Amino acid sequence: MPSYTVTVATGSQWFAGTDDYIYLSLVGSAGCSEKHLLDKPFYNDFERGAVDSYDVTVDEELGEIQLVKIEKRKYWLHDDWYLKYITLKTPHGDYIEFPCYRWITGDGEVVLRDGCAKLARDDQIHILKQHRRKELETRQKQYRWMEWNPGFPLSIDAKCHKDLPRDIQFDSEKGVDFVLNYSKAMENLFINRFMHMFQSSWNDFADFEKIFVKISNTISERVMNHWQEDLMFGYQFLNGCNPVLIQRCTELPKKLPVTTEMVECSLERQLSLEQEVQQGNIFVVDFELLDGIDANKTDPCTLQFLAAPICLLYKNLAKKIVPIAIQLNQIPGDENPIFLPSDAKYDWLLAKIWVRSSDFHVHQTITHLLRTHLVSEVFGIAMYRQLPAVHPIFKLLVAHVRFTIAINTKAREQLICECGLFDKANATGGGGHVQMVQRAMKDLTYASLCFPEAIKARGMESKEDIPYYFYRDDGLLVWEAVRTFTAEVVDIYYESDQVVAEDPELQDFVKDVYVYGMRGRKASGFPKSLKSREQLSEYLTVVIFTASAQHAAVNFGQYDWCSWIPNAPPTMRAPPPTAKGVVTIEQIVDSLPDRGRSCWHLGAVWALSQFQENELYSTDICVTMPTGQPPLQVPWPAFCPPGLERTALAPAPLMGGGSASQGWPELAEYHGCNHQKPLPSSASSHNHLAAGSYFLTYP
Repeated sequence: MPSYTVTVATGSQWFAGTDDYIYLSLVGSAGCSEKHLLDKPFYNDFERGAVDSYDVTVDEELGEIQLVKIEKRKYWLHDDWYLKYITLKTPHGDYIEFPCYRWITGDGEVVLRDGCAKLARDDQIHILKQHRRKELETRQKQYRWMEWNPGFPLSIDAKCHKDLPRDIQFDSEKGVDFVLNYSKAMENLFINRFMHMFQSSWNDFADFEKIFVKISNTISERVMNHWQEDLMFGYQFLNGCNPVLIQRCTELPKKLPVTTEMVECSLERQLSLEQEVQQGNIFVVDFELLDGIDANKTDPCTLQFLAAPICLLYKNLAKKIVPIAIQLNQIPGDENPIFLPSDAKYDWLLAKIWVRSSDFHVHQTITHLLRTHLVSEVFGIAMYRQLPAVHPIFKLLVAHVRFTIAINTKAREQLICECGLFDKANATGGGGHVQMVQRAMKDLTYASLCFPEAIKARGMESKEDIPYYFYRDDGLLVWEAVRTFTAEVVDIYYESDQVVAEDPELQDFVKDVYVYGMRGRKASGFPKSLKSREQLSEYLTVVIFTASAQHAAVNFGQYDWCSWIPNAPPTMRAPPPTAKGVVTIEQIVDSLPDRGRSCWHLGAVWALSQFQENELYSTDICVTMPTGQPPLQVPWPAFCPPGLERTALAPAPLMGGGSASQGWPELAEYHGCNHQKPLPSSASSHNHLAAGSYFLTYP
């Protein structure tokens, strides 16, 4: 009688093993086997991390094995089992692997196919077509769309983490408990004694050092020492944790009535302001999105305030970006003055602080939450609903949306919900962040997620004109590497554009994203269908880049750039100034977050900046460095290991680790020239996912 050797691999995560009865059935082209109990006498089967082998004898020849069926039945108390894969050695000596990588819960069962990726058109056998259809029917019942808030992208239908399908839950929910992680962060940062001191102001700027953890040679310490400088202020719009807002000014905004005479002392080329605009030397950051957003009112003892500033920036002769004019609200008037570098020191400083605070709000809610987390969740849900596990696009994408749905669910449960942790420290808490997402959805377009197009749309594509925009330089290299890789994968499985257009599962995936994720908005520009291999490759690049590289760029630098509270205030406790010449240092300090909110903010940016312990990163990265250059004082690590993750993940359990910038050697110093950082010729391989990263040295 034919005999098969069955090898069963159990997952290594916590609680992956089981004591339940495990049965196996084989389905072949010539028949089906009986159900066989996988059990060894006097042996504890299916322990966590174990790889067990069993001999299974069948009554008759089964032909080519098409499916493996696994059933789990209760032994004493049910315990979930994580099955990684099954390897089958046939009587003819062939090996077939059946990947699973799923949890089997209760008296559950799973039917597995071999690991070969196939499109729907490749399955000609009825039983395989039926298996494909049933898998999607089951998934569509498990992964349902839900509207968490009106105007948001639809999300997963789950009120809390435990309501999620078991396969996309975290291995250990404690590791992503925001309340627990915040508490651990405050222990690591030694700020427990301040966390309940609401309404208690700091004495001066130096007083903030009491909660500031100095880590030698990191960005955060550099920010603390130089945050008041115009160079540092301008540089953060290029390479801080929100480098996506600055755009070239092609026409002076009518709502910002600034004149050449007002900024003449900042202009270095003997040109008028209008001429500087024509020369491409003026840039603008407009926080119009914040206009009219309700400030946090959850604490009746503390008034909190928001502004909607417009900031005009200038590229000086050294090609560095510096601010030259700031208006703190959208409508010009006598009580909305334009602040200038020539104003009194504290007038200008407070205006810049208001801009930094506004930038923090837009970064957290739009750049980070909406444009990486929520968008990636849409891709993930649509993938699970419309692509079976055997589909090559599912196999390509599944690693990049790993845990994204889970972390977003946890965030809705604890972080951004009503009375959540977000409300404790942020002026946009208490519902303001919801209003922001609802507004920003109108501007969320497919083109804005295509990295090269987004850079070009803001007029920031010229490396010669804007040489120190390392977010752009490294991001373009990462984008191109991912695009090259996805194109190679697409060409393997889709030999023509017609095959793309006629793949029903792929088209349903794309349609789900458009209809439910983007709420069917034509203005979003998201495709309803894909007609060519080129379109598919770009679409996959958007998915992967958004969930990995873009999230890394705007997430892991939060502690570096936002831990020095005056550089990124999460709230302001006094309204924007309405006149010049009246601001004092005492007024500035009293406007900044109190001790309690400062600590909650610091714990948040620390927790969010940590890396997942078991995550894989793009470690095989080649960098061409300028020769003979001394190292920089501060790195720009966002697109480089360990900064470039595969997926938008939760913060790791806090074990006292450092920020994203630690341990980053081989940095080149800026000497007034544009660093060229080409990928090597071998970079066409998808293993090379980023180029060099450099940082500006301040004089």
